[in-house]
Amino acid sequence: MKNQPLSIANVSSIFLLFSLLLATSAVVSAGGLYDYVNLGWGNGRCKIVNNGELLKVTLDKVSGSGFESKKSYLYAKIDMQIKLVPGNSAGTVTTFYLSSKGNNHDEIDFEFLGNETGQPYTLHTNVFCQGKGNREQQFRLWFDPTTDFHTYTILWNPKHIVFLVDGVAIREFKNWEKYGIPFPTYQPMKLYASLWNADQWATRGGLVKTDWSKAPFNAYFKNYNDQNACIWYGRGATSCTSNSLFSRFKNNAWLWETLGYGAEGKMKWMQKKYMVYDYCKDPKRFPQGLPKECYLNNDTKY
Repeated sequence: MKNQPLSIANVSSIFLLFSLLLATSAVVSAGGLYDYVNLGWGNGRCKIVNNGELLKVTLDKVSGSGFESKKSYLYAKIDMQIKLVPGNSAGTVTTFYLSSKGNNHDEIDFEFLGNETGQPYTLHTNVFCQGKGNREQQFRLWFDPTTDFHTYTILWNPKHIVFLVDGVAIREFKNWEKYGIPFPTYQPMKLYASLWNADQWATRGGLVKTDWSKAPFNAYFKNYNDQNACIWYGRGATSCTSNSLFSRFKNNAWLWETLGYGAEGKMKWMQKKYMVYDYCKDPKRFPQGLPKECYLNNDTKY
């Protein structure tokens, strides 16, 4: 039998098989946190358990603990499932954030501020650009984050930064560089997470201190997902700009993802119902005027 030329259908089948193999390998490797993170600090208080599927961070009177991603990213959509410290968590802070290094660093923060037993956590978010933060928004969660795992996502692409909880957008910080507002565009960041003591400010402005009789405090992380991310190779090159076969076929739609009308409307509803602090509504803090981005929206010409 003579060799037959490849038909369009055969090429499509080969490409589909190739894609399935890539997806399968990603799912298999996703179970092992050892492949994704380094135990950063805490002298043994941060541990990977359950055959690499679960990560426990611990805080006691001596020290907190934390971990960091092995990879650096220049744009990413990263999520992880987290279960927070139960009971009296006053004074404790659990973090999940992206950050570069240096005095002019960029940073995108999820911080969970503990509270007295029976009182809700405060979800504190912030964005640093070129070393400057002061862009805090705070929320009350609409569920108890200590009884089960919930998914927290940071979407960072050239258009905006979005904070999501269980797939629901709660905050957006747009790229307004054309109006002179800094946006993280050139510094690669790693993913960091930690549990530490901040009772000088975390709970009711520092009025409620950590009850060390309840220590050690534990928070749990699992299912690290960086499948949608531009991995930093150095010298400006990432997995999203590489000419590799994988990069050409990889779906990078998230890189240009924006909020549709439905998602934006739901985000505004969530903010109206659950937001408890917005720096753009705190003029006393900015006597020289609110930051420029506070005046901008889709319809504004600044």
